[in-house]
Amino acid sequence: MRDTLLAKFAFRTLGRNPRRTLMSIIGVGVGCSIVLYMTAFTRGGAEMRIRGISESGFGHARIAPATWDKTRDSDLRLEDWERDLDIANGMAGVKFTAPHSRTTALLAFGTRVAGVEMLGVDPESEKNTSRLIRVLSEGRYLEREDEGAVVIGTAIAERLEVELDDDLFITIAGAGGEMKYAMLRIVGIISTGSRTIDSTICHVTLSEMEQLTGYPGVGEITIVFNDPSYIDALTVRLGELLEGPDPVVSWKVVIPSQGGDMGSDAVFMNLLVGVVIVVAVLGVASAQLTAILERKREFAVLIALGMKGGQIVRLILIEAVAMGVLGGAAGLVIGLPFIYPGATQGYNFADMMGGDFVTEGVLFDPIVYADMGMWLIPLAFGIALFSTLVAGLYPAWYALRTNPTSALSLREA
Repeated sequence: MRDTLLAKFAFRTLGRNPRRTLMSIIGVGVGCSIVLYMTAFTRGGAEMRIRGISESGFGHARIAPATWDKTRDSDLRLEDWERDLDIANGMAGVKFTAPHSRTTALLAFGTRVAGVEMLGVDPESEKNTSRLIRVLSEGRYLEREDEGAVVIGTAIAERLEVELDDDLFITIAGAGGEMKYAMLRIVGIISTGSRTIDSTICHVTLSEMEQLTGYPGVGEITIVFNDPSYIDALTVRLGELLEGPDPVVSWKVVIPSQGGDMGSDAVFMNLLVGVVIVVAVLGVASAQLTAILERKREFAVLIALGMKGGQIVRLILIEAVAMGVLGGAAGLVIGLPFIYPGATQGYNFADMMGGDFVTEGVLFDPIVYADMGMWLIPLAFGIALFSTLVAGLYPAWYALRTNPTSALSLREA
């Protein structure tokens, strides 16, 4: 029997019991829509996490000193940072780069003090990689030619009770452990809306940092890629191009807790998706098996007329594919009205997070958007077809075991 005839027979069979067929399609569609919604929300959350990390100044990857990942020592410096910077800027896929240096500093004004991690920046590069510096409440941001200038967060300004153009007394441990002191004038005050972040912002120029610490060069180069989907591949590629002792590490190494949280979220959501798919498979398999039991005499007649076992299996799988296609379409119809508001309006977690959505120095957007795109279509049909085909395997095997003689004589096969 040709496949076209089998297909006609399969569609006629599905139409003979429209209620059962419709319930099976709706069951697959509901399960499929749940998976689509969870996946869209998970992908949106992952994109929000990576975007927040990147825009908070951490980037997608970092060129770090050789032993930095083991010691996390802020006094380490890159071996040839200018060469590394040129190679990174010339690599396809790299959007922005920003050199940084860090050191621990004690800020003082009168009798009031505040300990911070001071960040040395290239002002022009920093404007491309960090959104934190775009929210100045007073003054201006640093310029490359600035000398003796510093930009701080509002929380530090309030703690020290300082204003624009006040001079801060800076104490740091320089090269060789020697204590060094300087007076830096406040040229700008940043207000991100998060006191946690505002209490950590203390920026000076790279040249100023070099003079203060006595360490030449820079300690890291932050990398932002054009497409965050290829972070891992581009990180490896950049490391191959550098061919030096300084490794390229992804944001998951820079902020390991965030990488661990993202991995845990993915495992949990995959587990939920698996449970939903299993439930859908069992529901469809039950309906299919019921249909097979009701059609035992029909299969017996077909076998008696010469239909081969392979043709019986193809017939049942064609029915499963038809239900899968219809179930995938139903999943899109059911799921898209729920995904669309999440993709356009988002979900505001500000109240849940107390209005301060900050972890590990990363300022996240409290509104999480679901990821809605054309990828939903192949995922919907893929899940639906997988569910119906897997669900049809046991009924197909059961149909092959049908004994024509016993089925036609109404005795148990």
